[in-house]
Amino acid sequence: MSKTNNFIFNGLHIVAWVIFVGLCIEAGGFILSLYKPEFIQNLYNKLDLNEMYNRNKWAFFSMYSFMLVIAVLKAVLFYVVIRLVSNIDLGKPFNRFVSRQFLQISYYTFAIVLLSYIARQSAKFLVHRGFVADSLNQFWADSQAFILMAAVLYVIAVIFKKGIEIQNENDLTV
Repeated sequence: MSKTNNFIFNGLHIVAWVIFVGLCIEAGGFILSLYKPEFIQNLYNKLDLNEMYNRNKWAFFSMYSFMLVIAVLKAVLFYVVIRLVSNIDLGKPFNRFVSRQFLQISYYTFAIVLLSYIARQSAKFLVHRGFVADSLNQFWADSQAFILMAAVLYVIAVIFKKGIEIQNENDLTV
């Protein structure tokens, strides 16, 4: 691998770590605010769900659960990305570990898409019931990008799986 490609790969590794740490802080803030509800207004973008909490606790906890699970799934997704980037052998990238990691990443991404879609529809339902849920849209606004990412990563995982099969056949014939 050339020096430029190695530099870019290391840079992407650092970016993945930075994103992972940021997502862990966001998910940790959600978890902390479960134990200290007064902390919720200090979260990302000054989220204030006090009106929803006072009006209907079921609606509050359902929306809060969606935000928490999506935040945790995003953190887990980038943890898997970091494991992939840390352990990939660029000299022989077609191996079972890489294939499994790509498949796992595509599954986590698709789970984020599904939960984001359900959360968006639930928020729309709450808006029709008179709740103010506009500030929640920021937590699942990027789900359209995740659906494309899930599809592309699944295709890459299938290509890697086929590459492993071809590589194993070539190793056996030599």
